[in-house]
Amino acid sequence: MSGRLLRLVCTAAVAAGTALAPLPAAAAPEPQPRERSVAELLTDLQRLYQEAEEATETYNATAEKLKAKRAEVNRLDAALSEVRLSLHDSRGAAGRLARQQYQSSTDISPYVRLLLARDPQHAIEQGHVIGQLARDRARTVGRLTGTERHADELARRGRKALDQQLTLAARQKKERDAVRAKLHGVEELLASLSAEQFTALAEFEEKGVEKAQRELTTSGALGEEARKPSRAGERALRYARRQLGKPYEWGAEGPRTYDCSGLTSKAWASAGTPIPRTSQQQWARLPRVPLNRLRPGDLVLYFRGATHVAMYVGKGEVIEAPRTGERIRVSPIAAHPLLGAVRPDDRSQAPATEATNASAFSGS
Repeated sequence: MSGRLLRLVCTAAVAAGTALAPLPAAAAPEPQPRERSVAELLTDLQRLYQEAEEATETYNATAEKLKAKRAEVNRLDAALSEVRLSLHDSRGAAGRLARQQYQSSTDISPYVRLLLARDPQHAIEQGHVIGQLARDRARTVGRLTGTERHADELARRGRKALDQQLTLAARQKKERDAVRAKLHGVEELLASLSAEQFTALAEFEEKGVEKAQRELTTSGALGEEARKPSRAGERALRYARRQLGKPYEWGAEGPRTYDCSGLTSKAWASAGTPIPRTSQQQWARLPRVPLNRLRPGDLVLYFRGATHVAMYVGKGEVIEAPRTGERIRVSPIAAHPLLGAVRPDDRSQAPATEATNASAFSGS
């Protein structure tokens, strides 16, 4: 077979192979993602809000620790400055005593001086004075030594407190970034909704709250008796009512914006009863009160982690700073899953160790 014919046969074979090769199968259309129901959207949104609030309360707790640590550093700095000034004075006194001792030093013993003295009684009295001076010198040296040790200890504690302050500041920055990331997730979900979905979501949430509120109030869990607030509770309520309509802002505690625990802590501070800054600390440290004994001014806690708090106003309603994008308002007590309640001005009762007054009503 000639070279030309061989090339023709090879070309034909390649062409035939190409022609007989099966055509690639058409790509199957990708399945369209299923549109989430309103209930699923609300669940996702509430989860994101709760995560953001939990991150906010963690940030607030670190901010409180940082504030306390800064105060400790400032206090130690002031104490160290005072001790160093005292140390300077003590060293000056010690120097003067050393010069006096050098100028009055002699090789003759006090006993020989007494024998040679013209007036032994005067010499004895002078010896008493010299002895007193010696005792003063010993006290001065002892005070100097003690002050030096105190200064060293204050300097050590100051360095340690400053290191802890820097650690807390770095942690606070990380927690701030975590809150922002959680809130970004909320914004993304809301931005993805159509106007119809957004309206349906709001209506669905409102109906869920109405149902939970109806079940709670008709069950008798809140008790039948209408109670009056204490004097401090009334003052705290007046403060909270004056904040109605102000925006929610995470990490804020007034006077223009608040988060949930910022509002409750400032309200009770205005009533002369300081309470912890965060909702978790309020739940952990303040005396618990059963829901059927609530009185206006008591604090109502929500979610398993006590990540949200509101102030009871009576008749099954609370004042709350709800969440980002909303304003301080009066809400049904069952607007969120209930955990329990605490009473800031009931110092006669210790905080419970268990969530004994947690409600079975979970809200929306």
